[in-house]
Amino acid sequence: MKIEFMREVEAPKELVWSVITDFAAYAEWNPFVVDCRSELSVGAPIEMTVQLGNRQREQVEFVSKVVPGELFEYRMKPVGSLLHSYRQHEVASLGDSRTLYRSTFELNGWLSPLVGVMLSGPLHDGFKGMTDSLVSRAEQRVSRRRAD
Repeated sequence: MKIEFMREVEAPKELVWSVITDFAAYAEWNPFVVDCRSELSVGAPIEMTVQLGNRQREQVEFVSKVVPGELFEYRMKPVGSLLHSYRQHEVASLGDSRTLYRSTFELNGWLSPLVGVMLSGPLHDGFKGMTDSLVSRAEQRVSRRRAD
């Protein structure tokens, strides 16, 4: 199962990156990951409270890749070949203070079709909600800067 969203953001890449990596502020804007704690370094745990439909779930994954200002990725602790996943946030400058944001989640392994049947709707909605809210948060920050 793969869920991916790409959106243009009317904000500089550095600002979009700062929103994605300000884990302590997720509760202010993120309807999917309502609480998040992590250090942005490979191997560090990323502890999250995820809103899946009408229930919350505690999730601990591990940062697997960081390219400062451009990309970070985290993965669940794999259950052998039964289940493994990765989640990636990527930003790229489009010039003129615009950014391309790419959100990717992929679930693989023998159990992934079963998990997909049970959670694909809430996961899709969650990642879409997070993407939409990230775009709004970054663009609102740009508007506030212009107003000041």
